Amino acid sequence: MANSIFIEKHRDPSCRARTGTLFLPHGEVETPAFMPVGTNATVKAVEPADLDAMGFNIILANTYHLFLRPGPDIIAKAGGLHGFSGWKKNFLTDSGGFQVFSLSQFRKILQEGVHFKSHIDGSSHVLTPEKVVDVQVAFNSDIQMALDICAPWGETEKKAFRAAMLTYDWAKRAKSQWIMHRENGYQGNLFGIVQGNFYEELRKLSAEQISELDLPGIAIGGLSIGEPKEAYIEYLELTSALLPLDKPHYLMGIGTPDYIIEAVRNGIDIFDCVYPTRTARNGLLFTSKGQITIKKAIFKEDFSPIDPECSCHVCKAYSRAYLHHLFRNNEILYSMLASQHNLHFMADFVGKIRKAIEQDRFEAFARAFMSGYSEAAAAE
Repeated sequence: MANSIFIEKHRDPSCRARTGTLFLPHGEVETPAFMPVGTNATVKAVEPADLDAMGFNIILANTYHLFLRPGPDIIAKAGGLHGFSGWKKNFLTDSGGFQVFSLSQFRKILQEGVHFKSHIDGSSHVLTPEKVVDVQVAFNSDIQMALDICAPWGETEKKAFRAAMLTYDWAKRAKSQWIMHRENGYQGNLFGIVQGNFYEELRKLSAEQISELDLPGIAIGGLSIGEPKEAYIEYLELTSALLPLDKPHYLMGIGTPDYIIEAVRNGIDIFDCVYPTRTARNGLLFTSKGQITIKKAIFKEDFSPIDPECSCHVCKAYSRAYLHHLFRNNEILYSMLASQHNLHFMADFVGKIRKAIEQDRFEAFARAFMSGYSEAAAAE
């Protein structure tokens, strides 16, 4: 691409961890950056203004769900996802492929694309690489992902090869469609996705193929899909080392501190996961000393904040005992407060990571953080 959307600012001398800036249509994003997941163009239980106040400049929305309901036409009429949702900063939209491929009994993969039935009403649909680009253009996505095939953990090498080759073919077709829309005024960016499952040579081949397309950014797919942590680390290290340094690197679907630290250590710039908000709604809260399960009886008379070291509004105003009470009574306010706290924790966490990289002390920060976090998590 003639114009890069990413500038690397500083690299930690001890590893591949780096800070940088993403230049996107709806504002700059300082990296490494965590993206909250707003599946239906909303981060559950959190208003856009609160996300803005926490310092987030990009969130993720789900193409599969929004394609089915309310549909790209309605979103386009509303002014894209920004006009529809009220979130005025950046949107990254996934391709919908992961959701489609998880519905194995409802879909059929062909060279043309994917035929599938809606999980909502059973209606039949076809998603081709070109159509996925068109849908995300209707959303006015700032970053859109090419349709890919995420082969499951334990897949045979033969099937993983076919998935990676289809992913490459679809990425080429997506690029042609994206360029057409760019020539007609669309400003969003297309990212390709490296696949290859857990086969070293296949990962290398996929990384080479996707890199040669010279798209604005590149993502690593097919990790954190149920494999052992050792396999995650091994294939993260392998794949990330193959990515072009002048592109932003996106690792899809990670959201716990230990996985994020490994990602940043390997030069990943952006990542997303539903974990912080989904677990918040189910009673799991992040603290600097580890995760706590607020529904436990030990918190019934605990009038301290969720995390005494946290500066969020929730920790300043409410106690563990009150959050315990809200959760036990299924109060809607619980989901709101818990989600705000966990997202604030994530924003603060990656902010500290950026600072540590800039000061050439990323590994020291990682060791200190995980030591305290792991001990508390084990004790809870």
